[in-house]
Amino acid sequence: MSNKLKLILGTLYLTILISFLVYLFTYVEINKLDEFSYYKQLQSQINYSIGNNFYLNLFLFFIFAMIWVILLGFGSPILIMSGIFFGKWIGTLISLLSISIGALILYVIAKYFFRDFIKDLLKEKFDKYIFLFKKNEFYYFFAFRFVGGLGIPFGLQNVLPVIFNISKTNYFIASILGFVPNFYIWNTIGSGINSVVETSTSFSFLNFLLDKEIYFPIMMFLVLICVSFFIRKKLFNVND
Repeated sequence: MSNKLKLILGTLYLTILISFLVYLFTYVEINKLDEFSYYKQLQSQINYSIGNNFYLNLFLFFIFAMIWVILLGFGSPILIMSGIFFGKWIGTLISLLSISIGALILYVIAKYFFRDFIKDLLKEKFDKYIFLFKKNEFYYFFAFRFVGGLGIPFGLQNVLPVIFNISKTNYFIASILGFVPNFYIWNTIGSGINSVVETSTSFSFLNFLLDKEIYFPIMMFLVLICVSFFIRKKLFNVND
């Protein structure tokens, strides 16, 4: 990767990140963050803004999430936000589409422009998995997505398949199917946070955790971790 291209990508990422943070901190009054009533006010404003321009906000979120992923952004904040903004069902759907498409675009860019760089960087470390993906790339990449990418940072997960030379179709379909459990759980948590803030008159951390809108997706998440651990040991033999 040339220094010029690194500079361009880094500048784009920082521009989007800084713009988002400036907007966030302009919108949010920092000195009121310890007041629960302020969160209720924010929640009411968010619901009004989303409801008043639902399809526009859905489209803007889709574009933002897609670009965020292309620029190696983290996945979980986007999932929490989509759950808060659009609820668990629509939030799950919009995050599935935007993140999967963003990941596919990132994969294509990485495959055609940075193949040699990525292979030099990652092949030795992940060489033991190449033969697995050659046996059935869709099956193993689906399992890879389902178990959360073996603990690999999300941005790296999206470009790692370059060393396995996975087809674009298998990459996209396996991603979107493998993402479903994790994305649904995170969006449910986001939706639960929105619901708790809306219905509560005061904040109690214990009551927050005991609310079914919160503890149920957390329980699902713990179950998913256990299932993922079993799959990792069974399919990938991950001992590190």
